[in-house]
Amino acid sequence: MKILVIEDNKGVCSMIEMFFAKEGIDGVFVNDGLEGYNRFKTGTWDALIVDWMLPGMDGVSICRKIREEKFTVPIIMLTAKDSESDQVLGLEMGADDYVTKPFSPLTLMARIKAVTRRIQAQVPKEEDNFLKTSHFKVNKITREVFVDETQVTNLTPKEFDLLYYLVEHPRQVFSREQLLERVWGYQFYGDERTVDVHIKRLRKKVETTSQPFFHTVWGVGYKFDDSFKADEV
Repeated sequence: MKILVIEDNKGVCSMIEMFFAKEGIDGVFVNDGLEGYNRFKTGTWDALIVDWMLPGMDGVSICRKIREEKFTVPIIMLTAKDSESDQVLGLEMGADDYVTKPFSPLTLMARIKAVTRRIQAQVPKEEDNFLKTSHFKVNKITREVFVDETQVTNLTPKEFDLLYYLVEHPRQVFSREQLLERVWGYQFYGDERTVDVHIKRLRKKVETTSQPFFHTVWGVGYKFDDSFKADEV
C-alpha cells in the first residue's frame, strides 16, 4: 500500500512513519500543500492523508481540487479544528474521513484500514457485486454507477460505498448509527451529520426533482427506493 501524507508538522510525520513501517505501508511525506498536491498528481496512491492547515495550499483546497478533477482516491483529513462546521466543511469538500488532533496513531491506522479495505480485500466474483434496479446499475468491482444508462463519474469512494449499501438493501430503513457502522466500517464516535452530508451529496449528483432515490424517514434515518417518482408520493 502506498500513501501520500501532506503534513507540515515533522513530529507528526515521524510518528506516522513509524507506524507505517510496522504495518508495511509505503509512506511518502511532503511538508508543503502545493508541493504535495503536485506530487499527488504525478503518482499513484492507495490513500491520501492531508493536514487542514498547510503552507502553500491548505488541506480543504487540496481536497476540493482533487475532487473537481474527479480523482477518487480515499482522503483522510487531519485537523486541529474540532467544531462541527469545520468537520462538515472538510467532508463537503471531498474528504472521506477526518481525525482530530491530537490523535492516537492506532486510531489513524484504523481509519486508514477502513477506507482502504476495498483495495486490500480479495476481489470476489463479479456477479456477486453487480446490482440492478429500475434506474440503477452498480458494479462493486469496477465501482461504476449508471443511472438510466448514464454513467455517474464524480462519486468519492465513500459516496460510492454508501450508495452501494443502500441500493443493495432497497426500501430498508437505516438509522445514521447503522450506516456509520456498516458503511464506514468501524465504531464511529463523531458527528452523525457525516451521513447527512454524504446523502446530500448523493442526491445532488444522481437525483432529479422528479425522481428521488434517497428518502428521509423522519425520526429514523434513510432508505433507497427508486420505484416511484416524486409526483406519485
